[in-house]
Amino acid sequence: MKKIIVLHTGGTISMKEDKDTGTVAPDVDHPLYEMLPSLATYADIEDEVVFHLPSPHMTPSHMLTLGQRIHERLATEQIDGIVITHGTDTLEETAYFLDLYLQTRKPIIVTGAMRSSNEIGSDGLYNLLTSVRVACSDEAQDKGVLVVMNDEIHSAKNVTKTSTSNVATFQSPQYGPIGIVTKTGIMFHHTLTSHESYPIQQIQKRVTLIKTYAGMDSETVEAIRQTKPDGLVIEALGQGNVPPQIVDPLKLLIEDKIPVVLVSRCYQGIAQDVYSYEGGGRKLKEMGVVFSNGLTGPKARIKLMIALEMTQNPSELVHIFA
Repeated sequence: MKKIIVLHTGGTISMKEDKDTGTVAPDVDHPLYEMLPSLATYADIEDEVVFHLPSPHMTPSHMLTLGQRIHERLATEQIDGIVITHGTDTLEETAYFLDLYLQTRKPIIVTGAMRSSNEIGSDGLYNLLTSVRVACSDEAQDKGVLVVMNDEIHSAKNVTKTSTSNVATFQSPQYGPIGIVTKTGIMFHHTLTSHESYPIQQIQKRVTLIKTYAGMDSETVEAIRQTKPDGLVIEALGQGNVPPQIVDPLKLLIEDKIPVVLVSRCYQGIAQDVYSYEGGGRKLKEMGVVFSNGLTGPKARIKLMIALEMTQNPSELVHIFA
């Protein structure tokens, strides 16, 4: 029987609903503790509470601590896989951070719940069970960090939360899940063509994320520039275009040696340097804006924070985001 470590970080999966008020909050004891023995049919389970945080409280520093703890346990114990329970609001960011940081062939699964443990239709225990099953699968090795929710297996790079409350919230727009979980087995039907990893020792860079909109004025970007961030990610319009009013302050950021990474605010497609008018993608790329290959804004921010711990060379950043 395989040994699977379950690392808890908090989130709805660790909370209970107050039946009088309908509000949901963390419980003193993790509500899944008493249910963990039911997983013994599938694996030798050992669990540990790393954090007990609602996921909006999660920071990149927490993500690094979690990644370091995973490395510690993998280095000192005979473990076949790790499952992480996490709140869904920032689950995709933590999963992608770990995907970029961890250096292991073993299955690393992130899961959570959309309904707290005592709500009707609670999905936490089921998602945990299916995650343990995936972590036990030999086919789950060498696939990077995976997100398992609602009988689907998604890559950390592509998955995103698409609904505020639906249990089928986690989707990979444009790409779809890379596998599914059935009652009788784990079935993978895709695999990623490449994987990257960055062995950083700290995560201290300040990277700001903003979304563009019609009529956006220069003051917004200029105000960000005054805070002297280490980097900026901008969710641009369409294939990678911005209102002309913000071109000059973006240029000043680049002249200040502050890297600007561009993604599209569209949830499908890839930002490209196609349009050559003022604010168009071609002009922005010529100016030194770095185009990201298909990442969402939050994930591009995570990647830029990690990349800046490794290098600030513009050409190397272009290569990292290609």
